[in-house]
Amino acid sequence: MGAPLYTLPGTARAAEPPAAASSPTHPAAAPIEAPRTVADVLAQSQVMAVLDELDADLVGLAPVKARIRDIAALLVIDKLRAQHGLAAQTPSLHMCFTGNPGTGKTTVALRMAQILHRLGYVRKGQVVSVTRDDLVGQYIGHTAPKTKEVLKKAMGGVLFIDEAYYLYRPDNERDYGQEAIEILLQVMENHRDDLVVILAGYADRMDTFFQSNPGMRSRIAHHIDFPDYAAAELLQIADRLLADQGYRFDDEARAAFDDYLGLRMAQPHFSNARSVRNALDRARLRQASRLFADAQRVLSRDDLCTLSAADIRASRVFDSAATVAGLPQNNH
Repeated sequence: MGAPLYTLPGTARAAEPPAAASSPTHPAAAPIEAPRTVADVLAQSQVMAVLDELDADLVGLAPVKARIRDIAALLVIDKLRAQHGLAAQTPSLHMCFTGNPGTGKTTVALRMAQILHRLGYVRKGQVVSVTRDDLVGQYIGHTAPKTKEVLKKAMGGVLFIDEAYYLYRPDNERDYGQEAIEILLQVMENHRDDLVVILAGYADRMDTFFQSNPGMRSRIAHHIDFPDYAAAELLQIADRLLADQGYRFDDEARAAFDDYLGLRMAQPHFSNARSVRNALDRARLRQASRLFADAQRVLSRDDLCTLSAADIRASRVFDSAATVAGLPQNNH
């Protein structure tokens, strides 16, 4: 390979410190035995703890979790192959996550970074999340410094580029996104042992992006599709989100939120878990207003923690459904 078009100063791996000399008062630390089995690698890396956390963090997404476990298995076996001199080079680990908003792509990227770090494929377990605006400048000479600065910050970890297809805008001849793409391509190849890039966005738009940028497609080793959540899964997510904040539904409120989900999922711009979180935030506001209005009442712990059906059914989503059905609208 020829000299890279772009270089990133300060991104070289740090040299290993010299081993301390042993002495009677400072004996050398016992060397860590090279792993010989899958169990050895898992015990040394604690990767299973990350996979278990992924299961605990995310409701559903069985195909995604299975794919992440497959990637983890590949990396574990690669570590064992290295013990026998079979690994020729670091495997390509750049990825593409496709799916609608609110399906857990960012959470999975965070867990993926931890897995890569624990197995020694990146130096840090960090994720740097960016969009087009963080990479592309607005005038000549502005894009390269912006992109290089982001890459320098992400080096040693994972760079997560959300809605990556916005980097490419062929309809605008004065757009500088192509320059950012060229820099990314060089760094993805030349620093593949010190940076993992994850592109994310809608599946159809990512397909168009890859068709226009075959060099980018060739560098992506793993394509993972994130399915939408089912209504029952979203209700489970709502229960978890409320519990994390010290709230809960009463029985009627939970049934009301189930009805809400059925209506909201049929409307435009539904964003899965993100829409659920936003709906719960609004329900908490209504609960607070309801309790605030009864200024003389002594509020119990249960009062403060419980969402009622009225807090849910005051949503405009029910107004829209009533309008379609020709029923009287909610005045809230």
